[in-house]
Amino acid sequence: MSSPRRSTLAALIVIVALLLSLAPARADYYGEPAELVDRATAVYKGFLADPNMEWFRNNVGRARGIFIVPQMLRGGFIIGGSGGRGVLLAQDGNTAKWSSPAFYSMGSVSVGFQIGADASELILLIMTDRGLNAMLSTDYKLGADVAVAAGPAGASAKAQTADILAFGRSQGLYGGVSVEGAAISPLDDWNRQYYGQPAQVFDILINQKWSNRQADSLRQMLPRPGRNAQPIGR
Repeated sequence: MSSPRRSTLAALIVIVALLLSLAPARADYYGEPAELVDRATAVYKGFLADPNMEWFRNNVGRARGIFIVPQMLRGGFIIGGSGGRGVLLAQDGNTAKWSSPAFYSMGSVSVGFQIGADASELILLIMTDRGLNAMLSTDYKLGADVAVAAGPAGASAKAQTADILAFGRSQGLYGGVSVEGAAISPLDDWNRQYYGQPAQVFDILINQKWSNRQADSLRQMLPRPGRNAQPIGR
């Protein structure tokens, strides 16, 4: 076998090994819709308790929506990719009532000199109506039609003016949060399974026509305007 082929094979073996090491956690997050909601609730609690997420806690009540991806798997060598599933909840601009969750997939492919794999907890704060309207579309890419920026860390940090702010916590060989170019699509089959009938994302998020009591604990944790999210355990 030639040297280039051996190098390519070795790289593939490294990638597979890294991704397989994350497989047990992946199974926990992707079992069924109700499990994903439970994991999203746990991730949200973790963000509230994180001392680096003070800006997040103080401003989540201003968001038009919140998209929680409990596990964003990422790995690559030269060509990198990421993928995960999450739940989106929207806040009614008039009543400040949070909707039940709608289910989405999120994935991207990036090209560059990179190697590694990790599993990240990701939360997107949808700060504008424009950002929320983009999430309602059948399929779109972050950064294409809406402005997306990394969410600020720390109490004194200032956020960039953006439709969507991305916050992440990860362990692995990658660092930072980059969601530019990620494709987001509704999971119609999961929405149907969770609500027992065909449920469109507009009716779930905007009309708030559908509800599932299993998500009440997550909805009740989300703050309303003028009321900051409180750190867990304080």
